[in-house]
Amino acid sequence: MRISTSEAAAKPEALRALIAREAERAGFAAMAITSPDAIPQARGRLERFISDGMHGSMGWMAETFERRGDPRSLWPEVRSIVMLAMNYGPDSDPRELLGRRDRGAISVYARNRDYHDVVKGRLKEIAGKIATRTRGDVKVFVDTAPVMEKPLAEAAGIGWQGKHTNLVSREFGSWLFLGSIFTDAEITPDTPETDRCGSCRACLDACPTDAFPAPYRLDARRCISYMTIENKGPIPREFRAAIGNRIYGCDDCLAACPWNKFAQSASEAKLAARDDLKAPPLAELIKLDDAAFRQRFSGSPVKRIGRDRFLRNVLVAAGNSGNGGLAEACRGHLADPSPLVRGAAVWALGRLLDPAQFRALAAEISESDPEVAAEWRFAGADIAQN
Repeated sequence: MRISTSEAAAKPEALRALIAREAERAGFAAMAITSPDAIPQARGRLERFISDGMHGSMGWMAETFERRGDPRSLWPEVRSIVMLAMNYGPDSDPRELLGRRDRGAISVYARNRDYHDVVKGRLKEIAGKIATRTRGDVKVFVDTAPVMEKPLAEAAGIGWQGKHTNLVSREFGSWLFLGSIFTDAEITPDTPETDRCGSCRACLDACPTDAFPAPYRLDARRCISYMTIENKGPIPREFRAAIGNRIYGCDDCLAACPWNKFAQSASEAKLAARDDLKAPPLAELIKLDDAAFRQRFSGSPVKRIGRDRFLRNVLVAAGNSGNGGLAEACRGHLADPSPLVRGAAVWALGRLLDPAQFRALAAEISESDPEVAAEWRFAGADIAQN
């Protein structure tokens, strides 16, 4: 016979203490509890974000809107939500790499193992202990599920959503991975955190593509993380120069937050940056074929965008490098099977070759793909204007 939730959770404080111990043991930096009805404002904010088209091509956000708006629509039996945060703070300011144009800048979170795997495995360990103690049901979610982790973490008191829309912690700044455990046990919720951004707008001013139309609002279509990761087509031309050497994601708004003065370096070895991903040379990355790409980024979040999108990003960075020595490698990609790669190579060559060299090269090439042909025309017109 199944024990009722009320009987199973007769000692909620003992259950909370158990969760706290297990969370610390599993390497989580913070743990707090909230209720499924704690984020009534989140649905309206998400609806506005989608109706304004700011989600870009991320159609899954609209498709899962109903489930995202209310945790109970995902699991009606949920009574408490355990929010957990794992620190992935870097050991230096990631913006320092932006001045090294011959190197590729990979977002801090993607410089080692895929955090989804790391966090989800630890969540399952804790969830198993909760289920054993309560004899009830639990469900585990990381951010691939339609759960609004940031509003829930704010409601639980782990931090607050800053003007850059990401979670900010007084102890860990902007560098936290979030996960949640839904349980049918009743646990007294924690007190929500207070917004402590004040008049500061450092994160907004740091964005190189003006992706924030207003504080607390993000237009993903202008966000470098979206353009280099979620976007499956060419990088919009008007943003390519601003992308600089960012080849996977962007940390500028996170790194600019003054609360990072309290941040700590990640202690979890699987989240600490691999040496070969801290500042990889563009000259190496631009030569990767599919097999070499898969090998180099095995276990990394970078792998999920595939070699073609990654090379698109690397070629844009090469075009921004000012390093004419990369031109020959870019030229080699004019015959790439992927029109996405060929088009990015054209743009890069338009930036790296002198006008006479580019015109001579253009005269040699016959391109039937309309998108790539348009890149040739655009690059040629850009050269003529300058």
